[in-house]
Amino acid sequence: MKSIEQWFSEYGESHRHKTNVYIHKVCVPLIMFSILGMLWTAPRMEAFVSPWINWATLFAGACMIFYLTLGVKPTIVMLFEVSLMCFVAHSIYENTSILFSLCLSIFIVAWIFQFIGHKIEGKKPSFFKDLQFLLVGPLWVSKEIFFRDMLPKKN
Repeated sequence: MKSIEQWFSEYGESHRHKTNVYIHKVCVPLIMFSILGMLWTAPRMEAFVSPWINWATLFAGACMIFYLTLGVKPTIVMLFEVSLMCFVAHSIYENTSILFSLCLSIFIVAWIFQFIGHKIEGKKPSFFKDLQFLLVGPLWVSKEIFFRDMLPKKN
């Protein structure tokens, strides 16, 4: 099982170009939000007694299992990020009927930019090698905020 440092190092190998890094810092959270938002709109089963128990929160909970394998800090960081995104999705969903179409648009545009970034980088996206990198990306883009101790030391 890889450590968070190993995941970050391997993910970083195909994310060195300044433009690609910037694109990822914007688009990875947007993609994550768009997936949660689209899942938020999926029809709920009668067993879902609360609007907060839905396909988005169940998906997020399943993803937390991966983050738990990386440690407490990554799990708390992702729990914070996912909770914020679910709150925004819930707010949009309760007040308008555009959540699905908005999230689908965000998803498509953000992925286009991601592939442009990788074209500039000259390397394939990491998830082509291992799908778990789709879960590493959201942590990686926030490493300068939450994982400063893992950044290379500047001389």
